[in-house]
Amino acid sequence: MNVQDSTSDTRAVASGPALLSVSKVTVKFRGIVALDGVSFDVHPGQIAGLIGPNGAGKTTLFNCLSRLYQYSEGQIHFDGHSLDGMSRHRTAEIGIGRTFQNLALYKTMSVLDNIKVGSHCRAGKGFLAHALRLPGVQEEEAQIHQDAMKLIEFLDLQDVALRKVSDLPFGTQKRVELGRALASKPKLLLLDEPAAGLNHEEVHALGDLIQKIRDDSKITVLLVEHHMSLVMRVSDKVVALNFGKKIADDTPAQVRQHPDVIQAYLGSSK
Repeated sequence: MNVQDSTSDTRAVASGPALLSVSKVTVKFRGIVALDGVSFDVHPGQIAGLIGPNGAGKTTLFNCLSRLYQYSEGQIHFDGHSLDGMSRHRTAEIGIGRTFQNLALYKTMSVLDNIKVGSHCRAGKGFLAHALRLPGVQEEEAQIHQDAMKLIEFLDLQDVALRKVSDLPFGTQKRVELGRALASKPKLLLLDEPAAGLNHEEVHALGDLIQKIRDDSKITVLLVEHHMSLVMRVSDKVVALNFGKKIADDTPAQVRQHPDVIQAYLGSSK
């Protein structure tokens, strides 16, 4: 893995209060420290990369942000909300969307219906209202359909919108999961190894798409990724972890030259 790939350094500059603030977060599993006092900020409009070797603590941190794990020490604040004790569904309501390493799609449902599922946290009408077809339900369903179709067009999924997800290539399924996450209208999009399993052309297209999501939809992005050239190309800042500790937090140009990062990936920096 080459941490010294060349890249442009025209980056979004952090300004104003942080959208996401991770402060001294520690996670322990039966005495094993998965995260050890990790702190960093992500500002509105940034694309932030989270890197590190296997076992560095990246996915553990993502699971804390989406409330799958509870941190034992420290604090996480998002858009003025503390995540401490927050329920999982509430994180979507306040504006955190996520994709996963392993696709979590409804394989027998269509692309369109999978993307619609992502809108449930924004629906104002409850299950009973939909079951009884109470006033306002039809209008809400029409809006959800319209929003889903816009995402299908944005992600170039028009030709497969009505096909079952199980019939589609892996790279296309990745875009469907991304569409489902975007359907929740997040302020922060967590991308967990989005390039895994993609070929070179698909990875390049993914990088363009991530930047388009930030630029066109004004969504802040935090991505975990082992594909170093992708991270360095699209990120405004990069946070590097190793054995649960933060070892670097800077621009891609600075992080790729950081001796601790080079040592973590390549062995000795000497």
